[in-house]
Amino acid sequence: MTDSPALVCRSVTVDYGPHRALDRLTIEVAAGETLAVLGPSGSGKTTLIHAIAGFVPLSDGEIVLNGRPVARRGMAVAPDLRSIGLVFQNYALWPHLDAVDTVAYPIRRRGVPKAQARSDAEELLRRLGMDALVRRRPAEMSGGEQQRVGLARALARQADLYLFDEPTAHLDAAGRVAVQEEIAAARLGSGAAALYSSHDAGEALALADRVALLRAGRLVQVGTPDEVYARPVDVWAARLTGPASLVGAHLEHAPGRVVTVAGTPIEARLEGEHDLEGPIQLLVRPDWVSLGGPLAGVVGDVRYRGPHTDYRVDTAGGALFVRAAGTPTAAVGDAPGVQIERAWMLRADTSEAPPWTTG
Repeated sequence: MTDSPALVCRSVTVDYGPHRALDRLTIEVAAGETLAVLGPSGSGKTTLIHAIAGFVPLSDGEIVLNGRPVARRGMAVAPDLRSIGLVFQNYALWPHLDAVDTVAYPIRRRGVPKAQARSDAEELLRRLGMDALVRRRPAEMSGGEQQRVGLARALARQADLYLFDEPTAHLDAAGRVAVQEEIAAARLGSGAAALYSSHDAGEALALADRVALLRAGRLVQVGTPDEVYARPVDVWAARLTGPASLVGAHLEHAPGRVVTVAGTPIEARLEGEHDLEGPIQLLVRPDWVSLGGPLAGVVGDVRYRGPHTDYRVDTAGGALFVRAAGTPTAAVGDAPGVQIERAWMLRADTSEAPPWTTG
């Protein structure tokens, strides 16, 4: 390891014929840091992973790993000469090898004798709670088990940077949680950096030190999980990072700052652009609003989730998505009113209101 950033991408551009998959993307990942790249399908996440790994050439820009340039236009270090561990979303296990030989392979590539490599692989699998998989081949494993073996194989590489290409995309809820926990524990244990591609906001916010939002090959925002969730740069970023509502409001500065929705003053923690006045929009997360308050509203939808209940409350300023712990306390047609406790202020012409979100 060096004092240099684990990864630097400078103006990285990748073209597939006339289609630009990555457009002048610049980003850094510090040593020991996990950066999640969050974006919808087609945003360029996998292309970024493959460019860093050396699977696709750059059209422009430069990629530097631990201070060493590994790719620019017309130059590329071979993938196997980059200190990278890669976990695919499709597992990519060799069908003829059992788990221990799969994990032992990258250890043997480091020059470790076969017997010692197998012993080290068995120990790694045991540390990750995979004792039962040691002698199984891929055909004898579930999808979640295959993905966990793929994770162990990547960790056996002892790389400076790990690349995770939506590794939980095809797993059920329990499998996703298990793999996420193993990735988090393994990262802490190794001290290596990681770039984690995901389309799941909850996963990205939970795993990462910082989150990069990617849209059509371009970076939209980079920040800590709290920054991208609580202070999104625009409505698109807000929608990407979790459920949100937009309500029309009015801001006056006489005296002080007074925000009203349909004439009702909003006593809330207000953040956002400070030069706003007149018509604005309030972006409200479901955990920033509660039932029972001065803003009149009628319950239009109720969905019980187990640990919490989601409500849609229709107000004169727009629909508000409310999340409350426990079982339902209001029914469709009730008019409990709502209390906005926190809001992020946006210009009135930013976007249309997000639809009712089920997640």
